[in-house]
Amino acid sequence: MLPSTPPSQQRDPLTEQVIGAAIEVHRGLGPGLLESAYEACLCYELGQRGLVFHRQVALPVVYKTVQLDCGYRIDLLVQERLIVELKTVEHLLPIHMAQLLTYMKLRGVSTGLLLNFNVPLLKDGIKRMVL
Repeated sequence: MLPSTPPSQQRDPLTEQVIGAAIEVHRGLGPGLLESAYEACLCYELGQRGLVFHRQVALPVVYKTVQLDCGYRIDLLVQERLIVELKTVEHLLPIHMAQLLTYMKLRGVSTGLLLNFNVPLLKDGIKRMVL
């Protein structure tokens, strides 16, 4: 019997499309810009690929039985099943991954991408997470 591939390593056409779009943006712009510039360009690329997405999606916090608007926003929600969080930092930290995981749990989405555009090669700034 072959060992099963962990969910975080399984192929996912949607994340592959988003990563391809992000690579296209990074090739065109390179590192060093603000997160908002990468977000706008990535939205353009996603639209060109025919993907349905929402930008800056409000994310309320549910504490016990109370829903609270605490000002949290998901950078991109793609096809209602992939959260994409964009960063322009020196390197990804555990807190960035914790943020994405928390957003995934609060929204009830099982897959997320953390994309750090402030790297020479975008492949070094990608973290895919699966619940």
